[in-house]
This record gives sequence, structure tokens and C-alpha cells, in this order.
Amino acid sequence: MDFLLPAASWLMAAAALVSAGACLAARRAVPWQGRQAAVVMAAGMLLMATGGTGALGALLLGALTLVSGMIGTMGVRGAASAASCCHRALGALVMAVYAFHGAAGSGGQGVASAGHAGHSLGGALGALIVLGTLAVVGWTLAAALRPTGHRGRTARLLAVESWAMAVGVVAMSIAG
Repeated sequence: MDFLLPAASWLMAAAALVSAGACLAARRAVPWQGRQAAVVMAAGMLLMATGGTGALGALLLGALTLVSGMIGTMGVRGAASAASCCHRALGALVMAVYAFHGAAGSGGQGVASAGHAGHSLGGALGALIVLGTLAVVGWTLAAALRPTGHRGRTARLLAVESWAMAVGVVAMSIAG
């Protein structure tokens, strides 16, 4: 089972890149707030997969992701894209908690290697990661059942973005 953990980190990064690419390709259907949140999450997940952060880097990455998620919902109240922006913000929040969990448990090691010490998500932060992951997946399933105002290419891109983000968050939880 240990050989699957590095693969989960890279699946997390690949899913985040697909999500950000679909978000950017949807252009005006996603406001700038949502696009920046998707790009920050993709860059952060790629950085976490490479193991290039120590405890301080993980703490900074968590803070950056948290701020990016908050900016991602700024000014979208009442807009047609508000639900998808809040969905992205939830994904950013789960990623921030994951980074904080890695910073707390790494002891100077990278975030990706923090989970290899015990392969557990114990404690309050671990419980928040599991609950957040379930919320992101549940939101993705609910959004798939609900009709959107978009059609054609844009609707497909937004669906790909949503599912890729959910897969990335699940892979992140497995990697932790």
C-alpha cells in the first residue's frame, strides 16, 4: 500500500491542473475570483506533490490558499456563478487545512512526506480534512444532479472542473 501514496500526491496535482485548465478555458463563465482560486490551488497542489515545502512553507501555502479561497467568493453574491465559486472556496479551505495539518505534523519535513510518518489524519485537523472532503464530493454530486444555466462546451468545462477538483481533494486526503 505504501507505493500508492506517492501516486496519490501526483494524482492530486494532475487533477488540480485539469481543474484549473478547465476553469481558465471556461473564460467569462467563471469570474476572475474563481479563476485565481483555481490557479492558486493547482500551484499549491503541485508544490505539495513535489514535497518542496517544509513546515514554514506549508504554513505559508495554507495561508495563501485560505486567502485565495476568501477572495474567490468576493463580490459574487447573487451572480449565477456564486455556487461554483463557493464550491472552489470550499476546496481551497480543505487544501489550507491539509497544509496546516502537514505543517503541524511535518517537523521540518515536506508536506507530502508528513503523511508517510503514520498514514493517519488524526486530531481535529484530520477530522476537518475528512469532513471537508466529504462536503466537496457531496457538493459535486449535488451539482451534477442540478441543471445549470450553462450549455454546451461551457457546461462540460465546468463539470470537468468540478469533478477534477473533487478527485484532487480525495487524492489529497489519501496522500495525507
